[in-house]
Amino acid sequence: MTTLFRNGQVLTPHGFERGLDVLVEDGRIATIASDIHADGAAIIDLEDGLLVPGFIDTQVNGGGDVLLNDTPTVAGVRRIAEAHRKFGTTGLMPTLISDDVPVMREALAAVRDAIAQGVPGVLGIHLEGPWLAEARKGVHDPHKFHTPDASELDLVASLDNGATMVTLGPERFAPETLHALAERGVLVCAGHTAASYEQLREAFAAGVRGVTHLFNAMTPMGSRAPGGVGAAIDDPDSWCGIIVDGHHVDDAPLRIAIAAKPRGKMMLVTDAMPPVGGEREGFTLYGIAMTCRDGKCATTEGALAGSALDMASAVRNTVQRLGLPLDEACRMASQYPAEFLRLGDELGKIAPGYRADLAWLDRDLNVRGTWIGGR
Repeated sequence: MTTLFRNGQVLTPHGFERGLDVLVEDGRIATIASDIHADGAAIIDLEDGLLVPGFIDTQVNGGGDVLLNDTPTVAGVRRIAEAHRKFGTTGLMPTLISDDVPVMREALAAVRDAIAQGVPGVLGIHLEGPWLAEARKGVHDPHKFHTPDASELDLVASLDNGATMVTLGPERFAPETLHALAERGVLVCAGHTAASYEQLREAFAAGVRGVTHLFNAMTPMGSRAPGGVGAAIDDPDSWCGIIVDGHHVDDAPLRIAIAAKPRGKMMLVTDAMPPVGGEREGFTLYGIAMTCRDGKCATTEGALAGSALDMASAVRNTVQRLGLPLDEACRMASQYPAEFLRLGDELGKIAPGYRADLAWLDRDLNVRGTWIGGR
């Protein structure tokens, strides 16, 4: 299948450029040039809109009225991916909130089968817990928390056809264990953690790759105790996921953190719950009713429970609330997450040889179309 995109603004390493056509052949970007002629190609007129790399979301608890914990099946994973695709997300990590080992096993099997069956957009799995700090539990059920044995570590490292990301409290583990997980290819991140500055820096040295939802559910930065937040911002090599929805974190700390970290190390995530792309405003987690109103998901007591954010809105908020250039906001939603997932030579850019995972946005950053592997 050959497709030619023209009459738009294409995101390149130099920013958005007019006058470029993008030719896609057999699911990959073949050529980017002016006035490409390709006999028999399907023509997509972008109507002066924006052609950007498809968004990649590493933290997606649910969508389309489905929560992965409740529906750890191929059908559930497919429904979540379909719900987020309409918002420009062409790659995601279905995320399991802290649960029992049998549910973890079901979710891993579902993701493995979904990838094997070619479910569009599924890149792997994110296990957020259950190896977390009770003091920073957030909405997670602490009754699910435990210390894993060797067989559970083997289970977590068992996905052989996609990426595995694990969020844990690194202070609960010996550095040797963190290093062993990282050596097996697991993307280990700190989150829901009571780690001090020193403990988290030690964890980074042991192989922890990043931080899940910076600022939320971790030790804050103070003048004499820089905490986990301070360690994450201070470390030049780690990646940080951020939720830019106006509810999880005030805009000012986000601007400060983005300015302090090296470019390319901050990535947008949604922490999305079932109402994203769905029809219902509420959902249940651990049998407890949650509501989503005005973009905020919370318990009846007001505690945050994930988000109602989608990636197109995250990009829009990063521009409008944080004041970042649109091209950089798009990279935070595509290129940088791809690099975090070690897929940076395959996804996250519009460049020859890259997979044609693309999103077409209008001037108001509404999604007009998406393509995964050129389809």
